[in-house]
Amino acid sequence: MCNRTGLKRWLARATLGAVVVALLFGVSGGIAPLEAGSGPYPKLFGTREINSHNLKAFPKWRGMLKRYFKTDQIPDGTCNARTFNKCHLEKWQTFLDSTRYLSTTSRRQQIGRVNRYLNSIRYITDMRNWNKEDYWATPQQFFIHDGDCEDYAISKYMSLRALGYTVEELRIVVVEDLNLNVGHAILVVYLGGEGYILDNQIRRVVEHSTIRHYKPYYSMNEDSWWLHKGFRG
Repeated sequence: MCNRTGLKRWLARATLGAVVVALLFGVSGGIAPLEAGSGPYPKLFGTREINSHNLKAFPKWRGMLKRYFKTDQIPDGTCNARTFNKCHLEKWQTFLDSTRYLSTTSRRQQIGRVNRYLNSIRYITDMRNWNKEDYWATPQQFFIHDGDCEDYAISKYMSLRALGYTVEELRIVVVEDLNLNVGHAILVVYLGGEGYILDNQIRRVVEHSTIRHYKPYYSMNEDSWWLHKGFRG
């Protein structure tokens, strides 16, 4: 992901999007088209959204979730070790605890703090890191090995989940960066009827409506995914 090779795969998936929806959801009756602006959340980047609870089409996302929630025994170790251990967990937990109090004053400040903290981690491509074109790392792997765009988004997602944000308030969004002609992944957080973007390429948290150069293809959380159609830029 976060490169032109990954973008070609996404474009292929987007072209087949309507077929995927029909095949995956038509049989089960799980398809739920959402007209732009309907429901409790604003239309994301001005698109129409088609929603399903069937996540079978996203093995990397499901695999990451399985690895993340499977971690039940964390070993002792030092924070400079290359394997996630209790020292790394305590460091992450200390940050989360220092951020938790903001939920009573300003959740906008809280997501901004999470965005800055995770953006401080070094960017590295999946090919250099994992010798794979596209690998979705758990937060534990990200803290040790650094990562690329979807790894930032995933760790922000899980940090906010740990802070009490609901599944419905969060989505990983796969987009095309029209300025750079590359694939990219970001996190959207829904607060007070607005969608806020947490992005490793943007220092501040911004409202999604202020961004014009991202074309969304699909978004997802732990329960559902959405196909985005009708983007006008």
